[in-house]
Amino acid sequence: MVNQVEPRLIKPLFDELQKEKFVTLATIDHETGGPNVRAISWVLAKNDCIIYFAVDNRSKILENISRNNQVVINLIANESVYSIQGVAAIKVDRLPDVPLKLALVEVSINEVRDVMFYGSKIISEVQYDKTYDKKAAERLDRQVMEAMKKA
Repeated sequence: MVNQVEPRLIKPLFDELQKEKFVTLATIDHETGGPNVRAISWVLAKNDCIIYFAVDNRSKILENISRNNQVVINLIANESVYSIQGVAAIKVDRLPDVPLKLALVEVSINEVRDVMFYGSKIISEVQYDKTYDKKAAERLDRQVMEAMKKA
């Protein structure tokens, strides 16, 4: 069976990306030319062709994107693993109404590929816990997600 390839997000993936979600982001390292993978969680599907994510202004991710705008977002959802390939651009240097200096990055999707190996499915998705002040984390997460929705 050939893994499914789509030009945009399917509904279950779009729905998953309406809230904070653990994903990995692959960029091309501007110093080594090799792959660079980071875990991020402030991710939002603006529509079925655009994904936003927020990262600290000092993140190496931003320098990598400014040198090579090709990215891959790896998402575990819908009982599978998806590789979302696209072109990234810094949309906003500093998200308003957020206490941290976060940049907003827009990814225009080129391809969404189901990359789960044959004959299997995900039965448990990644869970994580914030290790700092829970109320502060919830407030910050809410501020970031609301700012991304307004962008």
